[in-house]
Amino acid sequence: MKAIILAGGSGTRLWPVSRYGFPKQFVKLNGGKSLLCQTVERLSAVVPLKDIFVITNEDYRFHVQEDLRSVSPAIAENMILEPVGRNTAPAIALVMRYCLEKLKCGKDEVIFICPSDHIIQPVEKFAAYARQAEAAAKAGGIVTFGVKPDRPETGYGYIRKGSKTNGVYKVAGFAEKPDLKTAQKYLKAGDYYWNSGMFAFTIETMLAEFRAYAPEISRRMPQTLAKMTADFKNMPSISIDYAVMEKSRRAAVLPIDLLWSDVGSWDSLPEIIKPDADGNVKVGDVLALDTKKTIVMGEGRLISTVGLKDLIIIDTPDALLIAKRGQAQRVKEVVETLRANKRKEGVDHLTVYRPWGYFVILEEGPRYKIKRIVLKPGQKVSHQMHFHRSEHWVVVKGVAKVTVNKTTTLVRENESTYVPQGASHRLENPGKVPLELIEVQNGEYVGEDDIVRLEDKYGRAHRR
Repeated sequence: MKAIILAGGSGTRLWPVSRYGFPKQFVKLNGGKSLLCQTVERLSAVVPLKDIFVITNEDYRFHVQEDLRSVSPAIAENMILEPVGRNTAPAIALVMRYCLEKLKCGKDEVIFICPSDHIIQPVEKFAAYARQAEAAAKAGGIVTFGVKPDRPETGYGYIRKGSKTNGVYKVAGFAEKPDLKTAQKYLKAGDYYWNSGMFAFTIETMLAEFRAYAPEISRRMPQTLAKMTADFKNMPSISIDYAVMEKSRRAAVLPIDLLWSDVGSWDSLPEIIKPDADGNVKVGDVLALDTKKTIVMGEGRLISTVGLKDLIIIDTPDALLIAKRGQAQRVKEVVETLRANKRKEGVDHLTVYRPWGYFVILEEGPRYKIKRIVLKPGQKVSHQMHFHRSEHWVVVKGVAKVTVNKTTTLVRENESTYVPQGASHRLENPGKVPLELIEVQNGEYVGEDDIVRLEDKYGRAHRR
């Protein structure tokens, strides 16, 4: 069995911590590991690490690679790259082509599909369910996990189970996210389960169902992986539920009873972080006085609350969210508004990650921007130039190897250098410790898109 992790995302539901440039799967919510890392480690109880792959897009490639490397350097390249996002059905089609062509899988190989941003416990129980799903998939079913509900949840889709077959149940029907009254009815009925978004099937079974129900996808699948990838933009954008599962007679549900959360909104945080005696969830430096049933999360500075109840307070260096509990699903509206108004807070953090390290925007104004830049040992930024700005670099820690036009120098701690506007240049860290420096940009335009990459070790030479 091959385990495939879906790691796309738009970074809307947990804004302002999650954003397009750093979506939920990379966030460390319940400990020192990202949700993606937790997913990889959980799946390693089901299949060997070498059989775990992540399908993602180019924008998240280096985030995924870094997380995979932190679990095991041996799987850092276990990625399948989508050229554009086209929802889960085309993504699964691309996965199957990759497995057939690159991994030399037979059509009887079981594929297990799992989202990258869920929390599931205990791992041992999850692994047992996964093996049960594998057996049912080998018998010809397309098995989806249905989570036993413990409350009338309106934020999840539902699956109704039918008659039992091969250790699982036929799907009697799918239901969209219900209103509260309907959710209460589902809970009382006892045969409705939350749709977890996890699937198991053989390649042969899913190929047959694509031919029957998703011909626009199926007719592109006999192509080579390279041709299919090049043609991927022409795929219909459709979920696997709509494309196949709601039509297939092979759809089956495996009820699972364990702790599961898709962390779909800030309202779900108490499911994964235990509240205190007053019902508060506190993350960071928080002083809560006469505060009840409130979620407070910060990233540095002290947050003090007095006389509050049923609120959500999420603080980041450049954006603050204050919402009423029960209204967290509307955070998506905030993000949509920010993006419509071309506000950068809807897309990126002040801390921006790159394959070579990261930078933090410390201050920005008309004609200037100040950053703290951190380069990992042995890494280098692209060989580049800027049309509209000059740059001053002051080394805070480590040794920088700086090339400006054809001159290369070493710049040590407490030393500085200058890059004139229009000069080709490159910054490298030749040392064994992270290189930290302060960069001051000055010019008529200091946007991140004022960059021409002349050469780049990460394959971005033609991308701005």
